[in-house]
Amino acid sequence: MCHVFSGQDPETYRFVTRSIRINGHSTSVRLEARFWDILEAMARSQNMTVPQFVSELYEEVLELQGEISNFASLLRCACLVFLTDERFPQSVRPSAKLSVEESIAV
Repeated sequence: MCHVFSGQDPETYRFVTRSIRINGHSTSVRLEARFWDILEAMARSQNMTVPQFVSELYEEVLELQGEISNFASLLRCACLVFLTDERFPQSVRPSAKLSVEESIAV
């Protein structure tokens, strides 16, 4: 087993539920703590709060797709895009902190 993955701090993957207002309706979104950290960075990069960013993202997806079948999964995948897409400079992305300091042999 790779210790880089298994040795991570359990706090990073505990569930956190936040209430967010979308289209004037309150809803709850449950994501792992690390995804909320990434969403914070995403919102900051757009000069928004997390609720503003999530609400705007929701509206844009509805406009483009017509529906959202799993909003929590969409948010997780948006986080992955943010972390891997070169259009977002490294300076706005959260640092990838590893709790195990080992080199990875590839």
